[in-house]
Amino acid sequence: MADVTLLYEDASVWIYDKPAGIALLRDRSGANDLWTRLQAGPKPYLVHRLDKGTSGVLLVAKNQAAQSKLTRLFAQRAVRKYYLAWVDGTIPAGSTHDIDLPLCRGRKSRYRIAGNRADIRFENGRYCVTQDREGVPARTLIRPIQARQDKTLVLIKPLTGRTHQIRVHLGWLGWPIVGDPLYNRNVRPQTPARMCLHARSLFVPGLTCCHAPTPVDFGH
Repeated sequence: MADVTLLYEDASVWIYDKPAGIALLRDRSGANDLWTRLQAGPKPYLVHRLDKGTSGVLLVAKNQAAQSKLTRLFAQRAVRKYYLAWVDGTIPAGSTHDIDLPLCRGRKSRYRIAGNRADIRFENGRYCVTQDREGVPARTLIRPIQARQDKTLVLIKPLTGRTHQIRVHLGWLGWPIVGDPLYNRNVRPQTPARMCLHARSLFVPGLTCCHAPTPVDFGH
């Protein structure tokens, strides 16, 4: 298993830099997972999750009291998270794009927009859709910061924390994340690639702010 770097520690939390390609929890593949490794030391308490292909800042509580407090802050959307991603396609530069598209479960462990792709529209400064099936609100802010040939580097601030939210929002708008095996049709399952999504920063009110360095393989 790749090295896991401890970025920050105090009496109530650890903050790690999770490598890409390692599942946080045990999955059906039976491959080594990060949580089993963390349990070799003092007992960790789960607060939030990162997808297997996502690298970056991971917050872990040291006790139940800290877990409860942090879970409440996440539920209140008081914790600010920022991601970096390389996506296929060119995103118009110069402003923040507000993606306000509800999510629902799709097929084969995927999620989807709770509406028709053809009905997504840009209205009053945000992307929205008429909801035609049961789903949950999901909102993401993105800002393009660099273009390279037919790809764009974007800074992402999710305002809600739904499963696969960033990946679905970008994929459905035609800007799938480079290397995303679920939502980028250009990725071949037989050729695994690093998913270019990195949890760059985490700001926890009253606790700390923490940044994970951009991995050397990010964007390659």
